[in-house]
Amino acid sequence: MAGIEQRVLKVSILATALVACGGIAFGLWAGSQSIVFDGLFNAIDSCMALLSLMVSRLLVKQPGRRFQQGYWHFEPLVLALNGSVLVLLCVYALINSVSGLLRGGHALAFDSAILYALITLACSASMLAYQRRLNRRLQSELIQLDIQSWLISTVITAALLLAFGAGYLLQGTAWQWLGPYIDPAILALLSLVLIPSPLRTVIKAVKQVLRITPGELDREITELMAQMTRRYGFECFSHSVTQIGRGLFVEIQIVLPDAMDRWRVSELDAVRADIAAAIGREGPNRWLAIAFTRDRRWI
Repeated sequence: MAGIEQRVLKVSILATALVACGGIAFGLWAGSQSIVFDGLFNAIDSCMALLSLMVSRLLVKQPGRRFQQGYWHFEPLVLALNGSVLVLLCVYALINSVSGLLRGGHALAFDSAILYALITLACSASMLAYQRRLNRRLQSELIQLDIQSWLISTVITAALLLAFGAGYLLQGTAWQWLGPYIDPAILALLSLVLIPSPLRTVIKAVKQVLRITPGELDREITELMAQMTRRYGFECFSHSVTQIGRGLFVEIQIVLPDAMDRWRVSELDAVRADIAAAIGREGPNRWLAIAFTRDRRWI
């Protein structure tokens, strides 16, 4: 699975870099701020996809001396960085577009812009479909972030195509005076529409970096251990749980009753296996520790 994930990310990096370079070059040549914004957006995504690929390789490595609990924390760090940069880009683009509108806009060659938008839309939509199909099986958060980026790119390009098409149709009509305002107006609209998506990514990633326990995950473990307490007659238990990237961290401390004071280690291992099976998600991304004690001070 990791090999497929890395291959998908490599293809995405190449495609994003090509779209970004084409967008920036064409936007500067045509004098279109919205196309330059589209290119910069893709350029940042290309850099972040490269970081995601590096993290993807780290995640399949065994914990080392310096990172004894694995490399899961790098995943939300990349997500937070990516989202933060995109939010800043959107804010900058919004300020720039408002400034352009106040200056009366600028002329644009709509026929060339339409051709650019068609080519870019085909590329973005193809990559979006390709990654969605593969990630139904992989369920990779890194690829899911990349899917989000390609979805945004597709929406941006589709909006550009509609705006440039409208500008082209306005030429030679009584509404031709609106033409110079189309490019900065669509840039302002795109900036406002796009900001919430990377902002949500930042908030989610920062919560994981700060090891804030998801409420649903906490309730799940609490209910499961309440059932196990009734089944085995534990005196009480405590737990800590968090999600960092694709890594699930669960630590459970159980106070045993008098009746289990002389249980053998193999019998306690059977109880531990029962709890582990009930939690599920078995695999390299689950960090599970279950400790037994007769002294409440240890929980």
